[in-house]
Amino acid sequence: MATATRALFMLFGATGDLAKRKLYPSIFNLYKKGYIDQEHFALIGTGRREWSDDKFHEVIVESVKDNAESEDEAKGFASHFYYMSHDVTNPEHYDALSEYANKLDDKYDIQGNRIFYISMAPNFFGTVAKNLKAHNCLSDNGGFNRLIIEKPFGRDYESAEELNNALGKSFNENQVYRIDHYLGKEMVQNILALRFGNPLIEGIWNNKYIKNVQVTLAEKLGVEERAGYYDGAGALRDMIQNHTMQMLSILTMEDPVSFKDVDVRSEKIRALRSMRIYSPDEVRENFVRGQYGKNGDQADYRHEDNVPEDSNTETYVAGKVMFDNQRWANVPFYIRTGKMLADKFTRIDIVFKKPLIDIFAASGKQEGDLQNNVLTLFVDPVNKVILHLNGKKAGQGMEMQPLDLTHVQSDAEKAATPEPYERLIHDAILGDATNFASWDEVGRAWKFADVIRNVWDNDQPDFPNYTPGSMGPKTADELLARDGNEWIKK
Repeated sequence: MATATRALFMLFGATGDLAKRKLYPSIFNLYKKGYIDQEHFALIGTGRREWSDDKFHEVIVESVKDNAESEDEAKGFASHFYYMSHDVTNPEHYDALSEYANKLDDKYDIQGNRIFYISMAPNFFGTVAKNLKAHNCLSDNGGFNRLIIEKPFGRDYESAEELNNALGKSFNENQVYRIDHYLGKEMVQNILALRFGNPLIEGIWNNKYIKNVQVTLAEKLGVEERAGYYDGAGALRDMIQNHTMQMLSILTMEDPVSFKDVDVRSEKIRALRSMRIYSPDEVRENFVRGQYGKNGDQADYRHEDNVPEDSNTETYVAGKVMFDNQRWANVPFYIRTGKMLADKFTRIDIVFKKPLIDIFAASGKQEGDLQNNVLTLFVDPVNKVILHLNGKKAGQGMEMQPLDLTHVQSDAEKAATPEPYERLIHDAILGDATNFASWDEVGRAWKFADVIRNVWDNDQPDFPNYTPGSMGPKTADELLARDGNEWIKK
């Protein structure tokens, strides 16, 4: 059953693309399903544009129309939205914002519950947080104050720590919600259910039975209109330091005491602390990078719009991650992500060890080896679980063949599954930080990524080195081959 919560949102970056595509539809779904109290809810949107409330309402209605039962429903939702032209660097503007917030709090009887959502460039995070507190935008009448911020959280450990310290002057750590939308994906959350809800799975979730783990985040498109941002970030900062590290922490964490945010995050942090930080030489041995070249009409990365012709920004990363603890000693975790690959998908392949003795081959009853059991978790674009087993082929003798046990999310389950932003905004409303990244997690991930980045900044790459439509450079295959392994998804 839905539990409605009163809340006043302040959205910085209300005219942006993310707000229109993701945030407004997500908040509307929560409103429609009864997770936000329809009588005690308001949102103040801010931006530099000189919009009126009527203009803002038009944008909201257009944004949510596909999810609305009627135009009247969309307009009723939009009537709770108010717009203020706002310069986040001008302290005086926060005085007006505070006054308006208090007015709406009284009008909708919100009881001081406030959520501040900063959907802007990271260099504004600290400025906004500082002024919110200095100019009394935070409520002080018993309600909650929560700050939601988008990625990227810094561009290295030093800048991330500086940003975190700036936020800490206005908000406590338990009031800060760092969005990583991968943590809102159904299958990523299902990892916890599959592991800790099934002794059959958790009992073999260790180095005694698992040979290696593979995490792939593949994108079919290139940089497109994101070139301005992407060329200053690259695949390592854009996909590895955040999304991939978060999935690794869930895959490797120990059993939490309970399914509460403080206990789950504690175990994720402990797992990340056991992640081996490489030396420069180890980086060169265990990580590879790539940049896509030309293929027919598809330009190479260096000739995409707004990309410098001498750019050494990587559009592909593959690497081997090791965890130095009792559970995962000597188990390689292979990760990869890239643009212009064969298809768009996110999947996790858990590769189990073969039997110590293949009794069928030993008795001469079978040609060839048994295949590794593989548990594959499909995160995108479908929610699916496949367990690859070995079984007997029908007929005389004992010839083996692959046997797949498959679960695919039904249409009814798919319809009931909230979008990641909807799920995460709801969690923030409830004050549940389980699916948000803590500072300790973010900081540890940056320390790991910084070593790689520093090596790559000082080594000259041989770019371009992979063809669009492939699964990346050959060196990524060689990385696994050195260990006697291969990518499950080729």
